[in-house]
Amino acid sequence: MTTWKIKLKEEFAMAQDALNVNNQGKMRVCARRAAGISIREYLLKREITPPSISAYDLLKFLDEMDGTSPDLRLASAHLRLRVTEEFRLPLDVDLLAEAKKICATLTPGWED
Repeated sequence: MTTWKIKLKEEFAMAQDALNVNNQGKMRVCARRAAGISIREYLLKREITPPSISAYDLLKFLDEMDGTSPDLRLASAHLRLRVTEEFRLPLDVDLLAEAKKICATLTPGWED
């Protein structure tokens, strides 16, 4: 198994563990990092130099790329949401599902 797939699976496992103990902040960070791993791999396979190592920056880059579907743009926007002063997301959205949507689209077979 390739290194990026291992790291991706580790991030999703940590995100699920955080969700299981109601640690929304850590879950959000892990889901964001998982999406970033997938975006980086997608760009590298297309010989596009990733603009940053930051998952947040990669999500923003995905949103700004020509040809990115509206569905992925929305998933990217959800993963970049800022929490409120009460440390809650302003929308009711499943960030794990959004990250998995990005991964399944950009790097199909990542779960193999």
